[in-house]
Amino acid sequence: MITSLTFEILLVMVLILFSLGLIATIAGILILTLRAAGKDVRTLATQTTRLAQKGLAEEVAGLVGNASALLEAVNKLVRTTAGVGVFLTVLGLLLMITASLLALKIY
Repeated sequence: MITSLTFEILLVMVLILFSLGLIATIAGILILTLRAAGKDVRTLATQTTRLAQKGLAEEVAGLVGNASALLEAVNKLVRTTAGVGVFLTVLGLLLMITASLLALKIY
C-alpha cells in the first residue's frame, strides 16, 4: 500500500516536472522567435537612426545625444528579451532532463 502510494506520488511529480519543463521551453522559444526581433523594436530602431541622421545633418547636438541614448535603450531591450528567452529555454530543458532521470530511477 505505502509502496504503491509512493510510486504514484513520484509519477505525478515526474509528470508535473516534465510538463513545466515543456511549457518553459516552448515559452522561451516563442519569446526568442517573436519578441527578440519584433516588428515594433525594428521600427523603433529604424526611426531612431533616421532621427540621429537628421540631427547630424542639421547639427543639433541634443537631438543626436537623445537619439543615441534611445538606440542604446533599444539594444538593451533586445538583449534583455533574448536573455529571458534563453533562460526559459535552458530552464525548461533542465526540468525535462531532471524529470526523465527521475522517471528512469523510478522504473
